[in-house]
Amino acid sequence: MNRSGWILTVTLVCISTASWAQATSAGPQQKASGSSAPAASAQQTPATPGATASEYAGPVDAARYVIGPEDSLQVTVWKEPTLSGTFPVRPDGMISLVLVGDMPAAGRTPMALSGDITQRLKKYIQDPVVTVVVLGVNSQRIFLVGEVGKVGPIMLTPGMTTLQAIVTAGGLTQFASSKHIYILRTVAGKQQKIPFNYKQALKGINEGVALLPGDTIIVP
Repeated sequence: MNRSGWILTVTLVCISTASWAQATSAGPQQKASGSSAPAASAQQTPATPGATASEYAGPVDAARYVIGPEDSLQVTVWKEPTLSGTFPVRPDGMISLVLVGDMPAAGRTPMALSGDITQRLKKYIQDPVVTVVVLGVNSQRIFLVGEVGKVGPIMLTPGMTTLQAIVTAGGLTQFASSKHIYILRTVAGKQQKIPFNYKQALKGINEGVALLPGDTIIVP
């Protein structure tokens, strides 16, 4: 082989070696790049929101649900973030809003309350758009006291009977006197004692009076 042929051969070998090295080094980089995409995607995935304070069965109907004290409301004024936020309903049934001040919320539906807020904001904002969402249904509660599995408050779901409330609280204990169960209800500042026939309710004969928020079921 002459000098020119030997130089050409060495050059071809060097080019091949360089190409192989570049391909080898590019492989892991491409693999690492490919594996990094899911990691970035996982970081962008929002965390699952925690359960709200409300255990109310089903979505709240903005046209029918009646707001009560201790409920939590989300008031949103379109394009007005300084006027929007989460507002608790005070024990007196009032909420406090920027510009509007104190106004009654208890006894109104979310739809009616949004209309009230809209009217009051028209003094300050042109064509305000207001939405009210119930975040926490804390007013719809009843209480169980005495010989039940779990003493304390439970959420009052639509149509809940006294028997269903007792079952929700874990049922009667072995020491319960099923013949003397009653509902304690406060009406106009006066307490009423409403008897409940447990045995008849089990047979589906008489499920008793409809429960109201704030009722206390006493199981001796």
